[in-house]
Amino acid sequence: MSTSAEPQKVPSVAGARGAARRPGGTTNTTGTKEIELSAGTVAYEDTGGDGPTVVLLHGLMMDASLWDGTVSGLSAGHRCLAPTLPLGAHPHPMGADADLSLSGTARLVAEFLDRLDLRDVTLVGSDTGGALVQLLIAEGDGGRAARVGRIVLVSCEAFDNYPARVTGRTLALAGRLSPRLFGLFMQQMRLRPVRRLPVAFGWLTRRGDAATRRWTRPVMTRPGIRRDAVRTLRAAAADARRLAGAAGALGSFDRPALVVWAAGDRVMPPAHGRRLAELLPQGRLAEIPDSRTLVPLDQPERLALAIREFVAARHR
Repeated sequence: MSTSAEPQKVPSVAGARGAARRPGGTTNTTGTKEIELSAGTVAYEDTGGDGPTVVLLHGLMMDASLWDGTVSGLSAGHRCLAPTLPLGAHPHPMGADADLSLSGTARLVAEFLDRLDLRDVTLVGSDTGGALVQLLIAEGDGGRAARVGRIVLVSCEAFDNYPARVTGRTLALAGRLSPRLFGLFMQQMRLRPVRRLPVAFGWLTRRGDAATRRWTRPVMTRPGIRRDAVRTLRAAAADARRLAGAAGALGSFDRPALVVWAAGDRVMPPAHGRRLAELLPQGRLAEIPDSRTLVPLDQPERLALAIREFVAARHR
């Protein structure tokens, strides 16, 4: 066990966004690529380049733009890929028979890595994205985790904290509504004072209100996306049991692991960050000040620095 006794304080650093994109796949006019997977069409950002590969996973009711600031600090020396997973803010409805539970989405991530033939990946997960990383490791029989060289868990759901405290549990309750009523419920998110409530995004981010406003639009305006979101939320009880069980598999992950946690997080308990770092054989903990749960929104440069240093240590 190489867990540090005290959390590492990560300093701030500025980074530059790389502009290169790797050829292949379908690209629309904004530069976002798309890939056909078993569940449906998945959009993703890909900076290209020949550096170490970093794949970044977002949480519920979010899209790949969560990572824009962090990718700006990574892309000069890394190939960064950020898929928009079918978690409620995605652009294309999934197939009628798609498994949109968290376990199903973790398998979709493994399929994404396979289809793009990504190797020695640094797999990064924030919020529910971190739960997906844990499930991919725990349920990775058949080699689904073989392409993962190291992991980064960023203030994420773990153990018994799914859906996460008041924010996630409010969403899970709303998910019991019909898709149409769920869409009406989410109309409240048009109002900034509602978005800033603890039951919404208020405890998740200090500085990211513009992003949260954008993320909630698909479920307000698109019936197919509402149906997908409700399918995911209705699987929450079964997913909670799977995530709680995933902790038992962390001790067998024999590759480098970094746990990055927002100091004083009110949604993802800091004690969970320490526990994750202790369970992972090569785990270490870094603490980010002046941030709520969504570190990629509140402190993207500090997060990028932590990831850069972590990946560089493996490649020296």
